[in-house]
Amino acid sequence: MTVTPKPIDEKTVEKLSRFYRANRRLPTYSEMAHLFGYSSKNAAYRLAQKLIEEGYIEKDETGRLVPKGGRLGIPLLGYVEAGFPSPAEEELIDTLSLDEFLIEKPTASFMLKVSGDSMRDAGIHRGDLVIIEKGAVPKNGDIVLACVDNEWTLKYYRKENRRIALVPANPAYPIIRPQGELVLGGVVRAVIRKY
Repeated sequence: MTVTPKPIDEKTVEKLSRFYRANRRLPTYSEMAHLFGYSSKNAAYRLAQKLIEEGYIEKDETGRLVPKGGRLGIPLLGYVEAGFPSPAEEELIDTLSLDEFLIEKPTASFMLKVSGDSMRDAGIHRGDLVIIEKGAVPKNGDIVLACVDNEWTLKYYRKENRRIALVPANPAYPIIRPQGELVLGGVVRAVIRKY
């Protein structure tokens, strides 16, 4: 019986990316067969060929499978001075997945697009994406997603003598001191802005 490899989809690429991030290498054909539930290395070989054809991976000069062109992560090339200029030196330090860098708990995280400007002085602007971690217990100074009077908002979390205040990062907006029910949807863990 011939096993046809599963089509390349997001789940396949994510499994491969997770293996690569955990092991700093791509799986062997045996490991790939186990990873994707194949009973033979031949099916894993066919999957690898499909991944090569679609540009996710390639073979290096020794024949080992390696990621191609940052498809399993973005190359981290070095550091840049944010103060005085210094000569740029490009050196491959590592390969970094933005998901891995930004999201500590993927199963408890989600993204929202920002529509207002009440958090502008915190560096969160209209059109930015924020990554929220559900279930995280906020500390004073964390930025939280909160529901007050059936309306969701992003604000700094501040506890004052057992009472909670939701503080904006824009002086044009008032501090919110919930009188009734307050629902915390999570804590902001990252902000993403595309220029």
